[in-house]
Amino acid sequence: MQQLNLNGLRLGVSSAATQIEGGDVDHSWAEWARRGHIRDGASPARANDHYRRFPEDASLMQSLGIRHYRLGVEWARIEPEPGRFDEAAIEHYRAELSDLRARGIEPLVTLHHFTNPMWFERMGAFERAENLPHFLRFAEHVVRAFGDLAAEYITINEPNVYAANGYFFGLWPPGVSSLRRTLRVMSVLTAAHLSCYGMIHRVRAELRLTGTKVAFANHLRVFAPEREASPLHRAFASIADRFFQGSLSVAMTTGRVAFPLRRIARLPAGRYCDFHAVNYYTRSTVSGLADGVRAGAPVNDLGWEIYPAGIVQCAARMHALCPLPIYITENGVCDNQDAYRCRYIYEHLKALLESGLPVERYYHWCFTDNFEWAEGESARFGLVHVDYDTQARTVKRSGRFFAAMIAAGGVDAALYDAYVKPCTYPTNGGGR
Repeated sequence: MQQLNLNGLRLGVSSAATQIEGGDVDHSWAEWARRGHIRDGASPARANDHYRRFPEDASLMQSLGIRHYRLGVEWARIEPEPGRFDEAAIEHYRAELSDLRARGIEPLVTLHHFTNPMWFERMGAFERAENLPHFLRFAEHVVRAFGDLAAEYITINEPNVYAANGYFFGLWPPGVSSLRRTLRVMSVLTAAHLSCYGMIHRVRAELRLTGTKVAFANHLRVFAPEREASPLHRAFASIADRFFQGSLSVAMTTGRVAFPLRRIARLPAGRYCDFHAVNYYTRSTVSGLADGVRAGAPVNDLGWEIYPAGIVQCAARMHALCPLPIYITENGVCDNQDAYRCRYIYEHLKALLESGLPVERYYHWCFTDNFEWAEGESARFGLVHVDYDTQARTVKRSGRFFAAMIAAGGVDAALYDAYVKPCTYPTNGGGR
């Protein structure tokens, strides 16, 4: 019998504006799609049509018992030109937040989730420190406008993934391949978060609003040597960890900026997060400069290793750096047939609940299938299936399992046997 008691851990879901809203918006991912860089030819202009259908999606969320929702706002909608704010867009997001609250759903708002207005992209975006005031102006306008509708914020989502995919691997906009420029972007993003953290607290205190909580969404993974006995493999794993996430985690949490990052903002060391926002998906097996997957390991449909123990290793690392409440702000799996998502969710929750760490929330990525960046519509992570041609939503088996866990406060033997036990992971035969 495989029982699981949530013990007060609150379950929610996550999304990003570009991935679900749809519409003809002048931003970096729309331009990237127009240039033919999406694997299946899809475009964020279609996505889930959520910008018009948000009451339908919120109603579905409510029907599943979900009471915590991490959502994003689209900078290019709110500020289509430098310094010109579209108040109709602000009112749209206010209406969405009001609708969520009326349904008993608590919002966690992400200010930047990979996407820039094209006017900002053409200025060099976060590669140029002199562009920081533009982001801070936007962020302050949003925080003031949302007032008491949103008290909790993610400043920047996965700065390391944004920098690595856009400036090192060249897979995302702007399509650059330069370690120097990658580290420059990560340094500027660090300054953006540190400055934004203080601004949000200052503005909300000025407005006499309480309950303010701010963090950045930290993409963490386990970097493991392919052969533990190999000094070379261990060295490459250590280097990959430091450059991808180690220095960044310390800098954005404590303000202590060290190699390979550079100090951009002259801010004192201190605490720059009110909780740890951990995004976790996988483990990387390292034998050199390239990423790898352990031979024979269970994998998702994108070939990423499924390694539930890693979520505890990553969360524990952040807690050791600074003891704060932990929110798992993203955790999910590309499983296009919804064949093993129930097991994935169960095993990651089980690992967290047995860890003794102060994990307060778990946001599943994602609520509905969506435009999955460079993969387009071909990679499905949702608890809810979306037919992109008709925009029909259908709750998947994993969505019913998620709702059942919320209603029961955990997993009893019957739920385990019905939803988890039948699931089997695919495996990686040869590694890469």
